[in-house]
Amino acid sequence: MKQSEIKQLSTAELQEKLSETQKSYADLKMAHTVSPLENPIQLRTIRRTVARLATELTKRDEQ
Repeated sequence: MKQSEIKQLSTAELQEKLSETQKSYADLKMAHTVSPLENPIQLRTIRRTVARLATELTKRDEQ
């Protein structure tokens, strides 16, 4: 998910997307622990998406 897409979301949508993405990341991480993923780069991209979402939420809280 790109930063421009994230900025267009409302705060409620951001919080919902963040929780979904965190759950997805936890599931993928567990699956990777059990048996290696075909594409381990997915972990990095999802982790970065979580960070982007969290950063945007923090930025909006400060304003």
